[in-house]
Amino acid sequence: MSETSLSTEEQESVVALALKVLAKRNQRGEAITSPADTKRYLQLKIGELEHEVFGVIWLDNRHRILADEILFTGTINGASVYPREVVKRAMQVNAAAVLLYHCHPSGDPEPSRTDEVITNRLKEALTFVEVRVLDHVIVASADTTSFAERGLL
Repeated sequence: MSETSLSTEEQESVVALALKVLAKRNQRGEAITSPADTKRYLQLKIGELEHEVFGVIWLDNRHRILADEILFTGTINGASVYPREVVKRAMQVNAAAVLLYHCHPSGDPEPSRTDEVITNRLKEALTFVEVRVLDHVIVASADTTSFAERGLL
């Protein structure tokens, strides 16, 4: 079945159903076991947004999900991220590790120099409170980039 054979409404229904399936796999209390599922979940969740958002999947010491939250919302080409707020929230949810994520509405999942800088600042800030940054995933409509897979962490 080609993409054009589905109406817009049908396509939206399929995406909504896929998001529900992946969200179920990534629900509170479930361990993160598949980076591929997590990337698909994030791509469906934020890949089509027209503005940048920055979120965190909070994990316990066994990499079970405590929460998944979008913390910051920006414009078409950027979102302000405040390490202090990320650390504060990490303490509130009692996180031991995090998966950071944000979207690039431009469609290009390549990390910018700014993305690398904020990732390092967050990693440094979270290290002080013994919270590990496992990955930072940049999400675009057709692809994702993992800092961990690229060796950028």
